[in-house]
Amino acid sequence: MIVFCGYANRDQTVSVPALPGEGARVQATSIHEQDGGMAANAAVAAARVGADVRFAGVLGPDPRSTRFLDALTRDGIDVRWTPRTGTLTTAIVLLTPDGERVVISQDDDLDTERVAAVFDLAAAEGAGWLYLDGYRFPSAEAVLHGRPGPTVVVDLDGCEGVPAVEAALSLAGHAVIGRSLALDIVGGDEALAGLARAHQVQLIVTDGPKGWTLFGPDGGRHSGAALAVSAVDSTGAGDCFVGVYCAELDRGADPVSAAAFASVAAGLSCTRYGARDGLPDRQAVLAELDPPRYR
Repeated sequence: MIVFCGYANRDQTVSVPALPGEGARVQATSIHEQDGGMAANAAVAAARVGADVRFAGVLGPDPRSTRFLDALTRDGIDVRWTPRTGTLTTAIVLLTPDGERVVISQDDDLDTERVAAVFDLAAAEGAGWLYLDGYRFPSAEAVLHGRPGPTVVVDLDGCEGVPAVEAALSLAGHAVIGRSLALDIVGGDEALAGLARAHQVQLIVTDGPKGWTLFGPDGGRHSGAALAVSAVDSTGAGDCFVGVYCAELDRGADPVSAAAFASVAAGLSCTRYGARDGLPDRQAVLAELDPPRYR
C-alpha cells in the first residue's frame, strides 16, 4: 500500500505563445480546467499501473471537492483519509506550444499535525510507503523523525533552500528532484552524490528529455535515457515519475528498475494535454519497454 499525502488542486491551464517576461502582456490561445495537484497526480499515476493507493490531502465540503474525490475513486484510489475541512486549491499553469510550462500554485490546508496523523494511520494500516512533497519540509522532519512506520518517498519539488532539502533527505528512504531545481539549490552531480551518501538515501534526478540519474547511498550512480516522444504538455510528468516509481518499489522492483519504468511512464504522460489525461496504464508502459524506444 502507498499513501500519497499532499496537494490536490484544480488546475487552470492557460496556453500561451511564449512564457511572458516581466511586465509583458500575452494573449492566451486557450484556457481550460482539469484536476491536478502533485500528490493527487502521483496517486493516479501509481493507481493506473496497478498499485494499492490511498490519498490523504485536505479538500473542502463543496461540490467541486466532491467531484475531485469522485474522480480519484474512479481510478481505484481510496480517499477515506482525506478530510473535507479545508479548500480545494487552484493552480495556474502557463503552457507553451512546445510543452514547457510555469506553475503558479496556491498553498493548501495540509498542516504538519495532519501529516503526522497520516503517517501514524499509514503505520497502523501496514502501508509500505508514504509520499510527501517538498513543501512539507523542514517542519515534517521534526515531527516524523524516529517514528516507526512506512518508508518515506519525497518529491523535493517545493523545497525552499538547502535546510529544507537536508530535512527531507534525513527522513526519506527515496527522493526525487528535477535537474533545474537541484542545480539552483544543491549543485551538480558531486554535490548530489554527497547528499545521497550522507543521508543514506536513493536520490533520483530527473532531467526531462535528457533522462534521469540515480545516486545511491553506497556511492553508486546509474543513468537512464528518456523515452522519445513528441511532447505536447509536460504538466504532471514529474508527478507521474514519482507515482510510478513508488508503485514499482511497492511491487518489489529495485530502485534502478523502478526509475527506468517510471521514466517511460513520464514520457508517455507528455503526449496528451493536462496532468491526468496522459497518465498511462501498465500495459502502455510495458509496450514501450519491449521493444524499447529511447533517445
